[in-house]
Amino acid sequence: MMVQDRGRRRVAQIIAHAVAIPVAALFLYPYWWMLISAFRRTTDVMSDPLRLLPERFDPAVFAAIGRVGGVDLWVYIANSFVITIASTVISVAVTALGAYALVRKPKLPGFRFLRFGFLVTIMYPYMLLVIPVYIVMFKLGLLGTYAGIILFLALGPIQFFLFDQFFRAIPKDIIEAALIDGATELQVLRKIVVPLARPVVVTVAMITFLLNWAQWFPVLVISRLPDTYTLPVALLSMNTELGANFQGIMALAVLTTLPPAALFLLAQKRVMEGMASGGVKG
Repeated sequence: MMVQDRGRRRVAQIIAHAVAIPVAALFLYPYWWMLISAFRRTTDVMSDPLRLLPERFDPAVFAAIGRVGGVDLWVYIANSFVITIASTVISVAVTALGAYALVRKPKLPGFRFLRFGFLVTIMYPYMLLVIPVYIVMFKLGLLGTYAGIILFLALGPIQFFLFDQFFRAIPKDIIEAALIDGATELQVLRKIVVPLARPVVVTVAMITFLLNWAQWFPVLVISRLPDTYTLPVALLSMNTELGANFQGIMALAVLTTLPPAALFLLAQKRVMEGMASGGVKG
């Protein structure tokens, strides 16, 4: 009987892999097409778009995109990492502390409305926030600055929702027992809540990094000079009224997608686990 069950599980695994491998190949094909297109001329792509291998491997195109829009490529790369990391740190810290405060003291004046406002903003895309945020940045003198871009990208309603759901799932008895023993709110947060929330913090940080890395519209709106552009904006700027450098666009797209793709491949298991734990209702 055990041998039969083991055989059935083996057959089920083979069938699952037989289905999963073609599906995975189907999803990976666009990235592979982008990669090989970086080594192919536009005329070759148009004449044979479904070719799986380039006619020749010539990395010269990557040297040709060393400057985009009059700015060195390394500036865009540095801007992407600095802006994404800084906005991720601020977003995670602010939304985590805010969600914890709203869960612990939900009856304080304005807290219920503040939580409702955070959740409502999940339904609104960045496009609808551009005009009010632009006016605020103008009033604060942050247009064209790294600080303005970072603060805009630090808006995190989805991150707030994940933290809010996780903190609500923490048993109140644990926190109340610590308070009875004489612990302060800060000690409870530092010694109890933060260790428990570490998987969700890591998950939210990774999700925020992936989201902010791909943002181009807020950066384009707030920036005044190409010196503050990120890689996605540089990629967009390669399409001009004089035409598009197709091979250069594909090469820059490969460089733009490598960091988030590598990060997700390394951390996908933790991201999925954190999403599951953050979505549990208390």
